[in-house]
Amino acid sequence: MPPPHNPAPADVVVIGGGIMGVSTAYHLALLGAGKILLLERESMLGPARPAACAGGFRHQFSTEINIRLSIESIQMILDFESELGWPVDLHQDGYLFLLSTLAEVESFSGQVALQNSWNVPSALLEPEELARLAPYINLEGIAGGAYLPSGRHRRSQRNDARVRRRCAPPRGGGPDRGVRPGDPHRALQDRGRGNRQGIHPLRRGGKRRRPHAREVAAWAGADLPVHPQRRHVYTTLPFPQAPPDFLMVIDYATTFYCHRESGGVLMVWGIPRSRPDSISRWIRNSRHASRGGPQALPGLQSAGIARSWAGLYEMTPDAHPVLGRVEQVSAFYLINGFSGHGFQHAPIAGKLVAEELVYGEARTLDIGPLRLARSQQPRTLQSPT
Repeated sequence: MPPPHNPAPADVVVIGGGIMGVSTAYHLALLGAGKILLLERESMLGPARPAACAGGFRHQFSTEINIRLSIESIQMILDFESELGWPVDLHQDGYLFLLSTLAEVESFSGQVALQNSWNVPSALLEPEELARLAPYINLEGIAGGAYLPSGRHRRSQRNDARVRRRCAPPRGGGPDRGVRPGDPHRALQDRGRGNRQGIHPLRRGGKRRRPHAREVAAWAGADLPVHPQRRHVYTTLPFPQAPPDFLMVIDYATTFYCHRESGGVLMVWGIPRSRPDSISRWIRNSRHASRGGPQALPGLQSAGIARSWAGLYEMTPDAHPVLGRVEQVSAFYLINGFSGHGFQHAPIAGKLVAEELVYGEARTLDIGPLRLARSQQPRTLQSPT
C-alpha cells in the first residue's frame, strides 16, 4: 500500500534516496537541521544501488577541488566503523592508470605533482616497472602509468530523519489542484513568494530506471547540465589463480578498468556488448579489453560469469559535481553530476551541502568552484582524470 499523499511537515526535504540523498540527510540530522524528510520513488534506498557500483577510491585527480574532496571523503570512509559501529570492507591494493602516449604521460606528470603537493603519494612508472607491478596486465601500446599504492576499493536511518519510499502522486483538487497525477513536470511547486515550498513526489508509469536529477532541477527552474553515460560491468566467478593483491587498473584512453572482486575479477566497459558465452570470447572481441585487460591472468579464460549489469555515470561537461544553493531559486540546493566519482565523494559532498544549508556556507571546503553558476561561464575547471 502506498504511503499517505500528504506527509507531515518538514523543515528540509531531500528529493532522491540515492547515496547523495542519504548522505545529505544523515549530515543534516547530525547538524540539527530540524525535521528532515527523505523522498525516494523506489522501494529501496541508495545503499542498494552503490552495492552494484565498482566501488573504487582514489586521490588521483587533475584538479585541487577533486583531490581535496577525496582526501576528506576517504578519511570519513575509514572512520565509518568507529563512528557508526558498522564494518566497512576495504582493500588497499593500489590504483593504477595506464597511459598510452607520451602526451598523456606528460599531462599526468603535472597531475602527480599537484597530488604530491597535497601529500598524496602517487608516482609515474615506466612500462618495465608496470610489468613487475602487474604481470597479469596486457601492456601492449602502454607508454607508462600513474600509480597510487594506497588506492582502495570496497566490496560489498538514524537521527531525526524520516524516509518515504514509493512516493505517490497527489489526488484531487485542493492545495494540489493543477497538478495532474503522473505529471512529472509539476511535482515541485513554489508556494508563494517566500521560502515556503510544497513538494509532491510523483509516481511514473512502468519500471523504467533512468536519471531524474535534471528533470527535478527543471521543476524549480534550474538548468542542470547532467547527462547519463552508460557503463557495463561483468564479474567472474572465483577461480584459484586470481591474485589476492589485484590492483585497480584503468586504461585511461579507453576507460576500461578491472580489479579483484570476491575471489574473481570485475571488469567495466563503456561500450555496449551482448552477453558473452565466455570471458575469453569477450576479451578477444572487445577492443576495450585489448589493452589494460588481465588476459595474462591464469584461469581467467575459463572463468564463468558471476554477474553482469549496466549503470549510468551522471556526467557534467567538466566532469565535476554541481553542489550548493541555486541562487535564482529560494531554498533549493543541488548535489549532482559526480561523473563516476559519486560513491567515493558521497560522505563529504553530503556534509558540505548540509553545512551550507545550516550555516549559510560550506565550512569544511569551499564549494564555490562547484556551483551551478559555473555552467554559464567559460570553463573554469579542467576535466579530471
